[in-house]
Amino acid sequence: MLKKIALGSALILAFTACSEEKQQVAKVAPPLPVEVVTVHNDLIPIWMQYTGKTQASSSQDVQARVSGILEEIYYADGDLVKKGQKLFKIEQTDYIATLEAAKGKKRRDMAALKLAQADVDRYEPLVKDGLAPRVTLEQYQAQVEGLKADISIDEASIDQAALELSYTIIKSPIDGQASRRLVDVGNLVGKSNATVLTTINQNNPLYAYFSPSDEDFQKISLFHKQDKMPAYINAGYQSEMLKNKNIFGYVDFSNNAVDPTTSTISMRAEIPNADHKMFPGTFVYVNVFVTNELKALGVPPQVLFEDQLGHYLYIADQNNTAKRVYVKPAYESRFFVLIKEDTLKDGDKVIINGLMRLKEGVKVAPTDVSETKGMQAVIKENNLNPVLPKVEE
Repeated sequence: MLKKIALGSALILAFTACSEEKQQVAKVAPPLPVEVVTVHNDLIPIWMQYTGKTQASSSQDVQARVSGILEEIYYADGDLVKKGQKLFKIEQTDYIATLEAAKGKKRRDMAALKLAQADVDRYEPLVKDGLAPRVTLEQYQAQVEGLKADISIDEASIDQAALELSYTIIKSPIDGQASRRLVDVGNLVGKSNATVLTTINQNNPLYAYFSPSDEDFQKISLFHKQDKMPAYINAGYQSEMLKNKNIFGYVDFSNNAVDPTTSTISMRAEIPNADHKMFPGTFVYVNVFVTNELKALGVPPQVLFEDQLGHYLYIADQNNTAKRVYVKPAYESRFFVLIKEDTLKDGDKVIINGLMRLKEGVKVAPTDVSETKGMQAVIKENNLNPVLPKVEE
């Protein structure tokens, strides 16, 4: 009996020892593979981003300035048109008749003037020799002056009739894209007031209006170095099919007063739009270049977390261990976040993926991807180094 008890105890001890060994083996997990970027105190271009809305640089309502039946339309809805291009024709019959009547009246008055002038020329020597009364000569002279005045009125009537006739051919006032026609052929236009026939928007260049806060405006004014600040817009589409490239231009206007209801200042960027792919009325992101003369440490936005103590991120220390570091963001954009150097150090390796599985003290196997995902790669990929205008000496 004692032998059986001793054997059982030995088996229990052996089983317990094996279980403890397995638990110890299970506790030693392999290092977590992560990607890191090495941060450096570099010159980083600072862009300030705002939401904005595009607007045509010029928008003209094409109106009927004379009344009549619309006879012809010379463009297709949505066409790109040139300044001076024919768009519409209003029935001309009445206006041609009015012009011809004015010309005919002038010819009649010219003939009457010729006869009256002949009477003056005939009576002048007779009056001089006392062979005819002066009052008759003065009557003929008055008739001449009256006819000259009538001819001046005739000429004004001709000009007015010619002008109204010209209004029957309606031309584009600017280069731009025409909207759909608002009136069809056969309709009476311009009878009681001017009828809008179409609208032409000049979309190249395109304006993008945005409204930074008064504080942001002061920062921009403080740090910008160029008279014409570079800017770019994009529509921020999420679909890969619809993503637009950044379209670069310049800030060309800022308002002269702060809106007291919002404490913002209206500003405008002028953007080239030669392919006419961007339309007025589009909500866009407007990015204004401020400076590229500030050195800072930059990290991707997705690496930042926040708790009750503030913002933090993870770095891989010299022992390849995840370390939580609390940081103070100095500037944030959708491309990067700039960190104050007293909280993050030059040369730190910031972990950029596998973040949900990270904890303080976790062993990691870091792969440095600074060449493709670091700050300089982000700047290059998104064309954040603007081509600055040349300064004339």
